[in-house]
Amino acid sequence: MDRGDNPSAVICKLCGEAFTLPDEDEVDRHLPRVLLCGHIYCTSCLLSIQCESVIRCPECEVELTVPEGGVYELQEDSRIIGLIYTAKMNKIKSLRCERSKNRRRSKLPTSTEVNTMAENMEQTADIEKTEKAVDEALARAAENLAQLEYIHETLTTGLAEQVKRERARLEMEIKQAADKSLHAIQKWKDMQLNQLTKLEARFSTTQTEVCSVQEKIKALEIAMQMAREVRRVPFLEKYCTLDKVLETLQAPVDNQSFNMKCITVGSGMSCVFHSESLNQSLSLSLKMEVSSPKQLSESQPKGHQPGSSPRKPPWQRTEGRNSNSILPSRNKFPSPKKHDQETRRGNSSPLQGSSPSPRHRHRSSLSRHSLASDLETPDVIIEELLDEGQEHALPPTGPELANDKWRINRRKKSLYDNKRNVSQWVAVSHIVNPCHFYVRYVAEKRESETLSKKINHFCCRDSCRFTSRDTVETGSTVFVKWKEEIWWRASVVEVLKNGCVEAVESCPVDQLASIRVFFLDYGLTKSITIQSEKGTTESLLKAVNNYLRKVGEAANVELGHFAPQAIRCSLKDLVPYDLTKGWSKEAQVEFHRVVDSAAVEMRPLGLDGESLLVDLRKAPMDQSSDVPISVREYLVFIEVARFYSPVTLGRKPLLYYPPVCPSINKELNAVVSHINNPADFYIQLVDNTEPLLLSAKLQDCYNATTMAGEEDLNVYCPVIGQAYVARYDDKLWYRAKVIGHPGGRKVEVQYVDFGNRNILSVSDLRKIKDEFFALPSMAIHCCLSDMIPLDGDTWSDVCTNRFIKLAHQKLVTIVATAVPKSEPLPVKLFESGLNGPLDNIAELLVKEELACFKEGQSKSNDDSAIWDPPLELGFAMEGADSANQKITGDQNGEPLEFQPQLKLPAQLKDLKVRVSHVNSPSSFYVQLTQNDSQLKKMCELVKQECAIMEPQDVTWKADMYCAAHINGVWERGQIGSDVTSSNIAEVMRCDHGNTVKLHVSNLRPLPSSLIGSFALECTLTDIRPAGGSSTWTATACDLISYYLTGASAVMTIKELTDERPVPVTLFCSNRMGQFVSIADFLASEGLALRKRKPRDAVIQNPKETDEQSLVSEIQVDGSGDKKNTPSTPSLVPLPSVSSLSTPTHPKPAPRTIMSAEKVKTQLYQPPELPCLGHIQISVCAIREDGLIYARTQNAECQLEQLRERIQQSMKTLPRQKPYTWKSVLGCAVIGPDMLWYRGQLLEVLGGHVKVQYVDCGLVENIPVVHVYPILLCDDVPQLCMPCQLHGINPVGGRWQWDAVALMKEMLLNRCVDIQVMELPTDPRGPLTVELFLDGLSLSKILSHHDHASMDRTVSPQKGHSVMSPAPILDDWDIDTEGQRGPEEPMLGPFIYPNLPQEGQQFRVKVKHLLTPNELFMWPLEGIADEEVDGETLDEALTRINANINILPRLTSFPHGSPCLAEYSDGKYYRARLVKFTSVEPVMVLVQHVDFGSDDTLPNSKLRQMPAKLLGFSLRALKVKVAGFKAPSVSKQGDVLPYSPKWSVKAAMHMIDLLHSNISATVVAREPELTVLLYNEEGELIHLPLVSSGLAELE
Repeated sequence: MDRGDNPSAVICKLCGEAFTLPDEDEVDRHLPRVLLCGHIYCTSCLLSIQCESVIRCPECEVELTVPEGGVYELQEDSRIIGLIYTAKMNKIKSLRCERSKNRRRSKLPTSTEVNTMAENMEQTADIEKTEKAVDEALARAAENLAQLEYIHETLTTGLAEQVKRERARLEMEIKQAADKSLHAIQKWKDMQLNQLTKLEARFSTTQTEVCSVQEKIKALEIAMQMAREVRRVPFLEKYCTLDKVLETLQAPVDNQSFNMKCITVGSGMSCVFHSESLNQSLSLSLKMEVSSPKQLSESQPKGHQPGSSPRKPPWQRTEGRNSNSILPSRNKFPSPKKHDQETRRGNSSPLQGSSPSPRHRHRSSLSRHSLASDLETPDVIIEELLDEGQEHALPPTGPELANDKWRINRRKKSLYDNKRNVSQWVAVSHIVNPCHFYVRYVAEKRESETLSKKINHFCCRDSCRFTSRDTVETGSTVFVKWKEEIWWRASVVEVLKNGCVEAVESCPVDQLASIRVFFLDYGLTKSITIQSEKGTTESLLKAVNNYLRKVGEAANVELGHFAPQAIRCSLKDLVPYDLTKGWSKEAQVEFHRVVDSAAVEMRPLGLDGESLLVDLRKAPMDQSSDVPISVREYLVFIEVARFYSPVTLGRKPLLYYPPVCPSINKELNAVVSHINNPADFYIQLVDNTEPLLLSAKLQDCYNATTMAGEEDLNVYCPVIGQAYVARYDDKLWYRAKVIGHPGGRKVEVQYVDFGNRNILSVSDLRKIKDEFFALPSMAIHCCLSDMIPLDGDTWSDVCTNRFIKLAHQKLVTIVATAVPKSEPLPVKLFESGLNGPLDNIAELLVKEELACFKEGQSKSNDDSAIWDPPLELGFAMEGADSANQKITGDQNGEPLEFQPQLKLPAQLKDLKVRVSHVNSPSSFYVQLTQNDSQLKKMCELVKQECAIMEPQDVTWKADMYCAAHINGVWERGQIGSDVTSSNIAEVMRCDHGNTVKLHVSNLRPLPSSLIGSFALECTLTDIRPAGGSSTWTATACDLISYYLTGASAVMTIKELTDERPVPVTLFCSNRMGQFVSIADFLASEGLALRKRKPRDAVIQNPKETDEQSLVSEIQVDGSGDKKNTPSTPSLVPLPSVSSLSTPTHPKPAPRTIMSAEKVKTQLYQPPELPCLGHIQISVCAIREDGLIYARTQNAECQLEQLRERIQQSMKTLPRQKPYTWKSVLGCAVIGPDMLWYRGQLLEVLGGHVKVQYVDCGLVENIPVVHVYPILLCDDVPQLCMPCQLHGINPVGGRWQWDAVALMKEMLLNRCVDIQVMELPTDPRGPLTVELFLDGLSLSKILSHHDHASMDRTVSPQKGHSVMSPAPILDDWDIDTEGQRGPEEPMLGPFIYPNLPQEGQQFRVKVKHLLTPNELFMWPLEGIADEEVDGETLDEALTRINANINILPRLTSFPHGSPCLAEYSDGKYYRARLVKFTSVEPVMVLVQHVDFGSDDTLPNSKLRQMPAKLLGFSLRALKVKVAGFKAPSVSKQGDVLPYSPKWSVKAAMHMIDLLHSNISATVVAREPELTVLLYNEEGELIHLPLVSSGLAELE
């Protein structure tokens, strides 16, 4: 057979040589061998393309591994070998025939020979015919055998794969079905168990019997109670039927009457397992369905390797391609007709969708084809796959296109197919930098052309033109002209409106100034300025339509199926060469030059947030090399970029300030922000709002930089330990620090304000600005104090999950128990409630057996009383004390040193006592716990002496000692008063302190040897009753009695004398184990005040008394072993046991009030005062009292320099500590803008302080955490000086709020002229000035608005010329003499009485009540007998009313002016004008200043008031009563119409309470006069109102 007979079958496609069979002496160099992919090449070609035991198929590019024996071990192609052998045999036969013919021609045969030859020829012909037929049959058989062997091999391999694939699928489906059935059974089980809660309803008989028995029990209990009352009080027999009661009591219980067998009856319900129907039920629910075989998916099963698939025979290799792939010939494109036929054939497959519709064209997708085809025809679209699910979906923008469904369908195996990356051909459309550029797929060229035609077609329509009714919104899609007749679609990024400096969300088209757009299909951003020459609406619309077109609804639907063509990409692991400068212009230029506009090969390597991580490869520039150029490696080679690697700095990284740890044993509220386990969690203190302000500023700052595209804050190579700002999963920015490099441009960060960790991309990091370093880290690393896991090693998941459920993201109360040498901080955690801390979380975990305490630690007890220690602890204390006592006894057990009288120890500090009775804070009784054994012995002795005595006829007198039988126990007592004929004696229990009433039959004479007392009467020192009273209120007595009675405490005697009560200090432990001073507790509740101490008195350091005394008890126990002290149960639980266990540091747990650091600062230097005369000032603040704060022009210049100097000097925050603010005057303040200011401390208000900014004049209440007791630039004097107006009197004696508001509106932040009239004697005092606004006097402006009146007694000083206002009108010489009537004199304001100092009581009389806590009162002391010219107010009014008609009526009605107004009794009294209530007729609202009531009167009932009456003080002051407020929920029907929050009943009740002798104390004078009112007993007047539910405590 020649080569040309069948070249496609016997010619090697690689070298073009024919396949041959090896001879005996020849190597099989051209023997056909089959690769695993199915392609056939000769042995010589395979040896030439073999590279390190790997052969890459030239046709399909599949890399195959060569067997161990090399190429010669590859399988030969038996079919081709058979064809070659057949051809060779046929050739040999043909040669034989030719030779025989030649021999016959060379000889001339005879006749005999001719006959013989004829016969031989016939025989030869038959033989040859037979041989030919056999040879043809053998050749055909060899071909059939090759086909059968191939078919057998294919079927065998396919069967194995088919069985394996189906087995895996069925196993998975069986498991899924079983799981679903188990879930259904569990759900049925839960439903049935829930039904069991209603099981009681099925036992109606038993329930009936139970109800019957309960009724009998109730009747019997009532009868027994009635019988006991009749037994105690016999005359009650008249009021009940005693016979029926006795009958009920004596009625026997008939067991036979109750059906007791009902409890043995079942419910009748059962759950039965029908095993016989199990198979049937399972067959119905779990069924193996058998249906007609479905065509398997073309996708290869998991784990399938290309080499394992059977090769296809040559007769199927050209025609049997699947419908999803059409292989074009090497140099010829498929014809359109054939392409359409193949496409229709492909779409007819059940796996394909319907043919594409012209209306709804889906994004085309490329099928997998050979790499050679890609390289030669990268822009040929081979096939279109349709996805109906994306028909109405909006196309995404950005890098997510690479993961969208339409792109996935096109490139199912494009990212990671056969464990290698498959490239796509792209064109770079726009470059920002090598880590931010956009590409377009070359394979989408046809789709891009179609899209461009559609866009240009839409833009030619008039419907796409903007009209005046249209608006442009941020984020909307528009068409933008790129070139003439070329329109691109774009997304609106920013819109600027005419007249607006900042961008807006939406803008009408006719007001559009400029617009910034992002081209969706190319990736670049462009700003377009709209300019119109005429400025009319038509010209503006023309200018807009020249650049823009709107996307109508039809266009939006039509183009919605075209995804944006531009995909954002980033070269993977590439960072700028100079990390400090970022990407250089050279890098952008070189990147653009190397990629140019040609198609490049893109290999996707991953996804990083908004960018697709890729590598670009360009065709080689040098034709001598066929290796593509990597753009990444090229940029690194020319040193404009480098590969990413973690950076380790030689210097220390920038760190946050460490968190401010809470003080030891101080209760604080916190939120648990993150939990790893009970020994590793983080908390945030909630005492301020800095985290919220910080978070808001972070978002504003970093979101703005992200939107603007600024890259100055980008991080390229993060440093471990460095501070950054990181984006979390919620897309918000938080402060963080880098703690690790997992690799792959990922970093592990810890959010310093929350404690949690996260792994994120480097692109989500930003450099942190200096302004966000001002605050320390908010997350405090903590662990539960004295807690260990159950196994002592690791925390179980159950324990951690339970702890998370109890505390995570919840408000808790924490108490730090020690100062850690390193993290974490040991704390106690308590669940927070409305009334304070609740359960200890550590004890809950121990109780649930999820954790345990360390050895020697025990849980604290939560008793109902706050001050009570655990009962076991009390016994342990008794045991410890008894162990310390050296008491020996004889065989009878009687003590040798028994003393019936209390004997105090020599050490008067830290005595452990038990409070037995409380009368008040000034009188309570305690028992020393060391005397408990003697007290018990005393009771036994009294019982022995008196129990056997018979009652005696004794005349009991006061102060006599006796033995009293109280509650079944004989005790020592003392008669309180003489016993009268009632035979009831008041007896004080000598060993307890309280008084009881007993019948004389329970008393016995007490032997003199037993007379004494073990109870000590005490009083609390350093406090006095609140409210100015000398006696304690019932509230204070009840409160201390409730908390202290029966409680154990630690007491220190201040001074031991023979007088009783003894002055002491008392400390009790609360639930947290903290020692709390009872005196401090009463003071904090507002029930007591601290006693004033003389200034020259030496204040003893409390650490040397109260707190150190607590340590003395801890350091000595019964055995004297200090190491065992913390775990000794005999001690009262102290706040920090661990800190006290070290012998070398015997410091007690400090209380909060004692841990404050004493600091003292001076005031800043006073301001530099100007000289007398005219200057210009800038008004910066106006106080509520009308004081004006201003700066001179020189001070304005100094202010800027001062601010820069302060900010440079204060780079970091001082460490926050608790301070005593009493001695602090000057301070430093962090303002709301996170900048430093100088301030002056005015007042301490709990957790806040009132501070005045000395350079601005503003006054604010600021949390103490924002204030530091340090001076800033103390060499610079205050720049702000106070000023007061000259010669003007405000209405009412002080500036009203509306007058201050008017001054603020006119003056703030304005430069004005002033005339300095007088300098203050105190350099810090206010200047007296006259202020002018554009030449107008401020004083006259205020007088014109009736806010003040000019002081006519003040005359202009000589030498000071007052500025005259600028002339506005011409001067007219008009003679008005004789035309004006008598001018009404202008009267000044009323005089306010001088009230006593705050805290001092004075008698008052209530004149008028508005609401229960707002009224008018009259101070009686020093004002009732006030006289002017020898005449009292009442006498003056009586004299004026006698001749009232001679007084003229009012002709001027300025607001607040004084007058005389007629009251309902027909007499005139002093009043103040309020307002006009009506014009026709004229009615004026007035207020009677001496009574507080209002009245509406006509002008005829108003008279001008003589000036003499202004000399009397007001007799009705409007005050607010402190201490109570209106109830939050009103239960009364009728309410006050002018104050609906108060009920009429509350007002009437308050009026009844005020009808007595009332006294008051001033609580506050600003912003309104506030007082506390007391009744005759010294109790607060509002307490009955609160107890009745008509008001609430404030």
